[in-house]
Amino acid sequence: MGRGSVVGSERSVSCTTFNILAPIYKRLSHEDQSCRESQHRAYWSSRNEKIIDRLLCDRSSIICLQEVWLGNDELVQMYEKRLGDAGYVSFKLARTNNRGDGLLTAVHQDYLRIANHRELHFNDFGDRVAQLLHVESAGVLGQGQKCSVQQQILIVNTHLLFPHDFSLCIVRLQQVYKILRYIETYQKDHNLDSMPIILCGDWNGSKRGHVYKFLKSQGFVSSYDTAHRYSDVDAHKWVSHRNHRGNICGVDFIWLLNPNKFRKPLRTSWNEAVFGLIKSLLRAASLTEDNAFAFLKVDSPGDYITYSGFCQALHQLGLCGHPHGLSPEDTKDLWTQADTDRNGVVDFEEFQQQIWNPKCFEQAKDETTSETKESQMIQQAFGFNVKNAVLFPPEVEQGMWPENYSLSDHAPLTVVFSPVKIPCGQPIC
Repeated sequence: MGRGSVVGSERSVSCTTFNILAPIYKRLSHEDQSCRESQHRAYWSSRNEKIIDRLLCDRSSIICLQEVWLGNDELVQMYEKRLGDAGYVSFKLARTNNRGDGLLTAVHQDYLRIANHRELHFNDFGDRVAQLLHVESAGVLGQGQKCSVQQQILIVNTHLLFPHDFSLCIVRLQQVYKILRYIETYQKDHNLDSMPIILCGDWNGSKRGHVYKFLKSQGFVSSYDTAHRYSDVDAHKWVSHRNHRGNICGVDFIWLLNPNKFRKPLRTSWNEAVFGLIKSLLRAASLTEDNAFAFLKVDSPGDYITYSGFCQALHQLGLCGHPHGLSPEDTKDLWTQADTDRNGVVDFEEFQQQIWNPKCFEQAKDETTSETKESQMIQQAFGFNVKNAVLFPPEVEQGMWPENYSLSDHAPLTVVFSPVKIPCGQPIC
């Protein structure tokens, strides 16, 4: 992933993300859907003890768990005590509206110190939440040198909404946008541009989805795919989840963004992601390019799309007109980006360039001046190489789900990052 001096293994940072399947959701019988593990203490207690055994065996610096049964004090105390005895400090965050489960993030105090902790409540469909932790290394990198700084990392743990139907895709994109916008604001408020960002969790979407493309457009890389040198077309080579429909898929990611990555404006990436979703919906309706253009210009007196026609089409596609859809400000912002010549209408060429055949999800080219780069690089002190990434059990790394696996309906993903010191004036490539 880059050039630079790799700090010794004792400085490596490891991270595990794992949806542990809350007992209130785990069905014990296909015939009786109402029979849940939460009704049988011996079952859920034994399974969760085994999960903790696994976590303590891996001994990751950072542990990000989803679907922790926070509504059960005994289970919560089990995790907090055993992780605490092993040297971890834990933070938990329940989903809103008393859904029963939530997130738990644990950081090993031998390796990292908590500088700050924030809770994000999306306040949208699905009662989803996220945790943001700002951590610092226990030691200092580059001590005695000009670039001497303490290693700092931003970590996010989240669990996105499951796409029960295609209309929820816009909500899932909004959830990611809220996370990225919050990170951007936090970094600005605390003057923390020069630090790596790690996003962990159950993203409930694969490498073929819009969330994956949205994050890539912002410079994030999938750590597991980076470690195994997989491309976007290799989505079938690994899985991490067997969902309630019986489908197996890869939905658990640990995303990495190094501080040297040039990022296009977040709002631009968001608009591009929504345009990509619009195209998918139009194609799902079996519309060709010409028919899609005609659909969008339904009320137009000429060969162009009007703003009112655009709004009407978004409403028909289910992207606005309901509490969790696009806001009027979102719609106006999309229109502004589509109307590139600012003449008040979108012609066929603009439709092609912005909606049908856009260069969406590509990273922006770095057009900063050499003076700006020099200023940024003085601030940048280190990034991460992906040293290793492992899914458990081993069969899931071959795209198969073993029937005898019983820890969860998800596979834990563990990634080892090697800090790479950036000499002053030299970014990671």
